[in-house]
Amino acid sequence: MVELASQILGSMPSSAVPLPLRGIARFDPRKRAKLGSAPIAAQLESDKEFRELVAEALGTGWPELVASLAEGVVPPAAEPVLVAAAAYLTRPPGWVEMVEVARADLEQSAAAAEGSAQEQTLNRLREQLAAQKSSAKEESDRLREQLKAARSEISDLRRKLHDARERARAADARAAEVEEAAQEIKAAAASAGSAGESELRRLRERLADAERQLEATRRAAREGRSVEDTKVRMLLDALQDAAAGLRRELALPSSISRPADSVVSVAPGRQGVQAVPARALADDDPVLLDQLLALPQIHLIVDGYNVTKTGYGTLTLADQRNRLLTGLGALYAQTRTELTCVFDGAELNGPVPVSAPRGVRVMFSAPGQIADDLIRQLVRAEPAGRAVAVVSSDREVAESVRRMGARPVPSGLLLRRLGRG
Repeated sequence: MVELASQILGSMPSSAVPLPLRGIARFDPRKRAKLGSAPIAAQLESDKEFRELVAEALGTGWPELVASLAEGVVPPAAEPVLVAAAAYLTRPPGWVEMVEVARADLEQSAAAAEGSAQEQTLNRLREQLAAQKSSAKEESDRLREQLKAARSEISDLRRKLHDARERARAADARAAEVEEAAQEIKAAAASAGSAGESELRRLRERLADAERQLEATRRAAREGRSVEDTKVRMLLDALQDAAAGLRRELALPSSISRPADSVVSVAPGRQGVQAVPARALADDDPVLLDQLLALPQIHLIVDGYNVTKTGYGTLTLADQRNRLLTGLGALYAQTRTELTCVFDGAELNGPVPVSAPRGVRVMFSAPGQIADDLIRQLVRAEPAGRAVAVVSSDREVAESVRRMGARPVPSGLLLRRLGRG
């Protein structure tokens, strides 16, 4: 009924289409029956004119069926669905019984078809069950054979596994012995390698120092003086300043010719960098640096990046250098002490223009050389007996310069002195 009504909706004038179905009439013919089935069925039930219009179309298509139903006779060969639809639309006398008879015929046909299908399904399932039983029996026999073979194989594997475990235990024991021996050999080799590297490094440093001293000697010879003359002159200046300071402290007269001076005795030693710590001052006491700077002709060597990274390592390298050199310039203006600031050139990509303050010597280590080695060369270049202090918190640098006669000073001590102004 819905399919027939949907076809008629498409051919009806727009004004004749029932108001509730006008929207559905605009649908595609293939979608009207599917999307508008409920409204069409409701309209057929409530709108007699629309139902009669659909009945006329049904009579045009199946005139014999409609005529037989009008006489109260249902054609025996008619399709029950078509009979029920025609009876509902044309509504001849007794149409309700006709619809019920058609429904009963449909249910009987469906039940018969379902019973036949179930019988066929049951027969097919029986055949499948018999085939599966046969297959299961064959599979069971095959699995029994496989289980028997597997049990035999498992027995062999257990025996082999036991033998393999015994061999593995023996191999682990041998491997442990070999590993222990290898660790001993490795430790001995590492110790020997470390000692060799240390000795090689010391020999390279001595060779480099010898080459630099030779070059310095050649350069000094070209300039008409020797390195030894420079060292002697430096010692004489230090002795002269020390004597002048001692004379001022003791208020001695300018003349030194006294009878007692001819008596041979052991003269008291003058103050040096190693004597300053004997005054009960801690290594981080700022007064210690003041006493060192008061020594005559002292040379203060500063490990630049060690100091800056200790005090203000968050700044860029350029800002670190500028801040430290500014402080050293102020320190020189106060003490007139010889100051040398050493930076590691390995951290630079190329030459760096540095504006050194007056009285501050700025040096960068050469390629392939670290600042620590340059500091040791500066200490080694000083004449024996001259007061030299090295500002660095690097333990290796401090120990090495101490062995060479210089006094190591923690970086924090210089930072406090610079911060004090």
